[in-house]
Amino acid sequence: MWELIFGFATSFLLVFFATPVLIKVAKLKHLVDEPGDARKLHQRSIPTIGGILIFAGVIISYSLCFPSTHESQLGEIFSQNILGALGKFKYLVASMFILFFLGLKDDIIGVSPSKKLLVHIVVGLVLILMADIRITNFWGLFEIDAIPDWASIILSLFTYIVIVNAINLIDGVDGLAAGVGFISSMAFAYWFYQTGDMPLAVLALALGGSLLGFLFYNFNPARIFMGDSGSLVIGLVLYVLAVELIEIPANRLPEGMLGVSKPVLAMAMLSYPLIDTLRVFFYRAIRGRSPFSADKNHIHHKLLSLGFGHKKTVLILYGYVALIIALCFVMPDYKPNISFLLVGGVAIIVVQILFLIKSRNQG
Repeated sequence: MWELIFGFATSFLLVFFATPVLIKVAKLKHLVDEPGDARKLHQRSIPTIGGILIFAGVIISYSLCFPSTHESQLGEIFSQNILGALGKFKYLVASMFILFFLGLKDDIIGVSPSKKLLVHIVVGLVLILMADIRITNFWGLFEIDAIPDWASIILSLFTYIVIVNAINLIDGVDGLAAGVGFISSMAFAYWFYQTGDMPLAVLALALGGSLLGFLFYNFNPARIFMGDSGSLVIGLVLYVLAVELIEIPANRLPEGMLGVSKPVLAMAMLSYPLIDTLRVFFYRAIRGRSPFSADKNHIHHKLLSLGFGHKKTVLILYGYVALIIALCFVMPDYKPNISFLLVGGVAIIVVQILFLIKSRNQG
């Protein structure tokens, strides 16, 4: 238990106390985002390298608090978790370093989309082929259980690229990406704690502590942005947590969690970034535009156009994420397909209702 508390506290305190120093340094070196672009919502120069401390908080906290021994009712199973997590640890850290430096370069001087995609493919394959962090079973969702290795690799790589870019794309309002990431990471921490997987619970809490510490300075009015160096690292960790949640064997689930569809829960944990990204990509595609072209058609843009303001917008979206996650836990013992239709239906309908309401500037 001490690993969990210390892991969260370490990352939180590191980010909370170091961020003001980073803000001063960033302003002195002019590592800031200037206002002026029509899509930008801020009106003053704001540092863009907050991801440095999110990355540092996760790496330092997870390394210090990685559990080595623990008295658990799961006994041998827990020991196997430790050994398995140790084997994956080096690949996770290496992947985080690669994405962190890619994001930092993009924040400072920019990186072409083709180069970013190439790096993502390399990192994704490291996680999938070397660390074996991949989706191998749907657990009855769409009437599918185990899937072939070739399909597992392709699906996992696609999932990784979608999640990492989804977190990056929602980072458009003060405190949104950090707050949504915090809620998701705490939900993951609860799940892994309940299933006895302390290494992953510590990883989730290390991310959660870093994001909570960062939110004190990123919530509206923001004093610093996380930039790609932060959003890419968050996306990577959430991908790892989501896939590992799906892959937990049924014999390790507590009785109260046996009825929860793991693939549906993993999607619910990331409901807002996934739905927002897929909706925007579909919207652009049917209009013959590149899915990666910039616009103001994200869900948070719609809420702002309805007059909610920055703070109310992110609080509404925090509540939306919490609602979808809670729905998975409180739902009766439905089959995976029914759970998917109910949870996915609620998530999509709530969003579509927003887009049926006329914006204030539309009269």
